Amino acid sequence: MSQLTLFDLPSKGRCSCWSLNPWKTRLALNFKGLDYKTEWVEYPDIKARLSPHVPANPPPDRDWTIPAMMFTDGTYIMDSKPIAERLEKDYPTPSLHLDSPIIQEIYPAIGAIARPLRAVWLPRVPVNLLNERSSEYFHRTREEVVGKPLAQFMKEEGGEEAWVEALPAIKSLGELAKRNGGPYVLGKTPSYADFIIVGFLQFFKVIEEDMYQRLGKAEPALGELYDACKPWLERDGH
Repeated sequence: MSQLTLFDLPSKGRCSCWSLNPWKTRLALNFKGLDYKTEWVEYPDIKARLSPHVPANPPPDRDWTIPAMMFTDGTYIMDSKPIAERLEKDYPTPSLHLDSPIIQEIYPAIGAIARPLRAVWLPRVPVNLLNERSSEYFHRTREEVVGKPLAQFMKEEGGEEAWVEALPAIKSLGELAKRNGGPYVLGKTPSYADFIIVGFLQFFKVIEEDMYQRLGKAEPALGELYDACKPWLERDGH
C-alpha cells in the first residue's frame, strides 16, 4: 500500500504551498491528521506528470491542474472538490461536513472578490512566488488570457479602484464567515467551508502580506477565521 501523495505547485526560495486550490486539499489533509507526502510539480510539467493517470478536465478549465492526489490504492484524482469527497469517504473522521449548504455560497463569494482584484494578484504571482520555468509559463499563458503583458495589466487595472469594486464582496464573505457566530463558518465546528476561505486568504497572504491585511481590515471576521485555522496551516512545505 502506497502513501497518500499530494501534487502541489512549488514556490521559489523556501518551497511551500501557496496556491488557493492546493491549500484547500492540504488543509483538509492536515485537519484529518493524515499521513501524506508532497510531490512538487512545476507548471510546465503538470501535463506530463498527470496525463498518464487521470483524464483531462473538461473545458473551459485547463486540461490538467493542481491539486491532484494519488490515493493509497494507486488511484489519481484531480481537483480539490472530488479530492475532498474521496478523503471524506476514505477517512470520515473528523468530518469535513461537505454537505453543508453554505459551501455553495462561499465559492461564488470568493469569485466575486478575486475577479475585480485579478489585476492586483495575477501579475504578482510569477514575480513573487514562482521559480523561473513556472514564471515563464505563467506569464505566457496568462498574458494570452488577459491580452496584454501582466505588468501593463497591473498598471492599468490593478489600482485602488479594483479594491473599491471588490469591497462589497469582501463584506459578503465576512458575513458568511460569521453567520453562525464563529470562530468557524459553522460556529464551533471546523469544516471544509473554512478551508475554502482560508485557502484563499493564505493565497493572498503569501503573494503579499499587505493584500491579506487589507482583506482582514475590511472584514475582521476573515482574520478571525484565519487565526482559528492556523494549526492546519503549519504544515506547508512537505
